[in-house]
Amino acid sequence: MDTTNGEEVVERQIQVKFVTKLPPALRVVSSAFAIPAKLGRYGLSEVVNTLLGLERPQPFDFLIDGELLRTSIEQFLLTKGITAETTVTVEYIPVVLPPEPQQPRAHDEWVSAVSGFNSKFIITGSYDNHGRLWNAAGECVVLLQGHTDCITSLAPIPAPGSSAKQLQLVTASKDHTLRFWQVALNEVTSSTTTLKPSKRLKGHTSSVQSVAASPSGNEVCSGSWDASIKLWSLRDEPEGEEDTGGKKRRLETGAVSSTEKQVDARATLQGHTQVVGALDWSERETIYSASWDHSLRTWDVETAVNTHTLTSSKALHCLSVGGEGNALLAAGGADHVLRIWDPRLPGTVAPVSQLSSHTSWISACKWHPKSTFHLLTASYDGTVKLWDTRATIPLVTLTQHKDKVLSADWWKDNNIVSGGADSQLHIYLKLNLSF
Repeated sequence: MDTTNGEEVVERQIQVKFVTKLPPALRVVSSAFAIPAKLGRYGLSEVVNTLLGLERPQPFDFLIDGELLRTSIEQFLLTKGITAETTVTVEYIPVVLPPEPQQPRAHDEWVSAVSGFNSKFIITGSYDNHGRLWNAAGECVVLLQGHTDCITSLAPIPAPGSSAKQLQLVTASKDHTLRFWQVALNEVTSSTTTLKPSKRLKGHTSSVQSVAASPSGNEVCSGSWDASIKLWSLRDEPEGEEDTGGKKRRLETGAVSSTEKQVDARATLQGHTQVVGALDWSERETIYSASWDHSLRTWDVETAVNTHTLTSSKALHCLSVGGEGNALLAAGGADHVLRIWDPRLPGTVAPVSQLSSHTSWISACKWHPKSTFHLLTASYDGTVKLWDTRATIPLVTLTQHKDKVLSADWWKDNNIVSGGADSQLHIYLKLNLSF
């Protein structure tokens, strides 16, 4: 009860019922409680802790109608047009705490590409023309040597049945080529081994900006400054021959080294008018592409036809498919906004969500591999942000980089890796996400 000019003011109350999916020890009774309407997530967290009688208070976040509470309950209900006269069901979940930053790993030049695809290793690509494999202890155990210009992107290759013995990946470069690498994991030690590529994928007429692997691991697609997307087969052809879109030809003598086989593209997808900045091939028959021409395109792999096009107001630099039903398209680029589209909606034109917290261009985005709500972004503003799509502000902002962040990925589900123009690989451990 408050007083104003000596008069008593009755504090407004709201009836709430707390629910949770947490273990029984963290569940309050199912009765409705009257609480002050002015309470926000911090005040609600104190209420739940009091009801639970925890010896060590635990912070919680709160969901109302599937949306994270970021104001007072009263303000939330007013915004959503929900009457405060009814009992409000409030779900509480653990607060996502910032992960633990580790000692950064130095490179000779910018870290332009990073992947946490393998649970035992982190892969990076750099402007020093090299790729690197780092073990869990932060040691560079393999140096990938073969490109003659900066590495711009990389894609680990899914290898069912052999993933424990061999790691395969493709790197893209400003030298107009892609290189295919095969790393025998049983031969990896704590000392650095230099590895040469086994295949060179040649066909683009300009810098290759992006690469993605098919779910089968048999093919990759690449996007270039020449505005084309090319498809490449990684399957071995008979000795001395290559697959060139259904035709066979002999390799020219002396075209490549005896240990590096040249591969020609099996198909070219035309439609973009500027740089193809990002690709996603997570669905067997569908490729998604994002371009500096402001378009986000869907391609049918079998027919090589552009089946759907979405248009953004800005050039697009990054793309990730995930979220609910593994069907949402997140893309960022030449402004501070991450846009999310749902192509399942009839007549989809506008994004279903826009996340705005960065202060400069967005360079990378990635949905969490297991969570439908969480994704991360990296930006030229020097930060990496973790988002929950049930809120419009980031859960966590990581500020360890000292320059533009160029790449970021998940590693072992609840860890984050990122690389940037400070020539550093940063690793963040023990993020407490709950799915």
